[in-house]
Amino acid sequence: MLNWRRLVWRGSRRAPWVRAPWVGAPLLLMLNCASVFAQATSVAGVSITVADLDRSKAFYTQALDCRVVEEREEAGEALERRTGVFAARVRTVRLALGDESIELVEFVTGSGRPVPADSRSNDRWFQHIAIAVSDMDAAYARLRERRVRQVSPEPQTLPAWNEAAAGIRAFYFKDPDGHVLELIHFPPGKGDPRWHAAAAGGPLFQGIDHTAIVVQDTERALAFYRDGLGLRVAGGSENYGPEQERLNGVFGARLRITTLRAAKGPGVELLEYVTPSNGREYPPESQANDLWHWHTAFTVSDPDATAGGLAGRRISVRGKGTQDAAEPVLLRDPDGHAVLLSPAVPSPAIAPAGAASKEHDDHARHPAHTRRPDSTGRVRPRRRVRGHRLAQGVVVRRPRAGAGTGNVRGGVRTLGRDGRPGARGRAACLRGRRGRS
Repeated sequence: MLNWRRLVWRGSRRAPWVRAPWVGAPLLLMLNCASVFAQATSVAGVSITVADLDRSKAFYTQALDCRVVEEREEAGEALERRTGVFAARVRTVRLALGDESIELVEFVTGSGRPVPADSRSNDRWFQHIAIAVSDMDAAYARLRERRVRQVSPEPQTLPAWNEAAAGIRAFYFKDPDGHVLELIHFPPGKGDPRWHAAAAGGPLFQGIDHTAIVVQDTERALAFYRDGLGLRVAGGSENYGPEQERLNGVFGARLRITTLRAAKGPGVELLEYVTPSNGREYPPESQANDLWHWHTAFTVSDPDATAGGLAGRRISVRGKGTQDAAEPVLLRDPDGHAVLLSPAVPSPAIAPAGAASKEHDDHARHPAHTRRPDSTGRVRPRRRVRGHRLAQGVVVRRPRAGAGTGNVRGGVRTLGRDGRPGARGRAACLRGRRGRS
């Protein structure tokens, strides 16, 4: 058996990488880079597959006061690789609620299977988002007016003996596709301080506190999310009793709950049902267009490298050649829940309609791209040229033979920043004229 202690240090003898730091440094750098790639800097949000995007958008905006941030339609090879669904075409709407956001996705080319009608909260495909509210009674009345399908008979208050969750009020209900959602209200001293700061005079639906997933084994899930993605454990509790049973709609429910968080974004709760432990497994042949498909998006520096270091089953299909480091990767955790790893890409500012960017204006005003009148005062049409900027000017490629432009035959002409040929360019022009018949 390999004795690492002997290799690292034994008396005056040192390990090879200690004796020769120029050898060990690259190895340590590689290990450090691998750990950096695996760190999730934020939980970017949650995506839910829906059957009818217009119906779902109306529900989330009207019943839950979400705001539409973006709508888009996608198709093509990149989408097929990312989702693992051939010939996919999707419509997506991104909704904001407080500082958090969710995405609703409809597969236009055909949705997959619906959420099983007999789904229970302890089935391992279960996932929900918890929406923090400033007034539980008012929020519950709003949902009752819209006749939403309920999982809980009414909002439940967790008992005082449960120190970690005492006084929290919660309520489970369903959206039009059968996805379970939760309303949650925190008493003073519990939950994120921002929910209390915004409660007085703030919106009824404040934001998304966390997303919760059912897992078979908490330790195995922690190896993926804590040790693999670098999330920190923010809290935990063991919940049971009649209040918890009625909240989840599961008789005899006893849950081990572990809350994880990144530096930014909503939390991720691991729900392990100690009893009953007969929850059904995540369907093994699930696809991204099945209506029970959710995925939680994490921001990482290198999605492909991070996915390679996680013990999960990859959904995204590699393209030909080298995988682009900026291409998102979809994979499944050990329990089957989908996770999207994506790089941090800053959102470009939206310019007013008809307004050109400064970069475009500078490019257009450059002398090499400006049309000037000739000796007769006529402005001749500008020829299209292909080139690229260099430190000292613009190199313009020679036009095709027979173009009749009077340019240098063979080679290139160098234009200075004033748009006129530089010293080498003038010499090349003279050589070209002398060589003409």
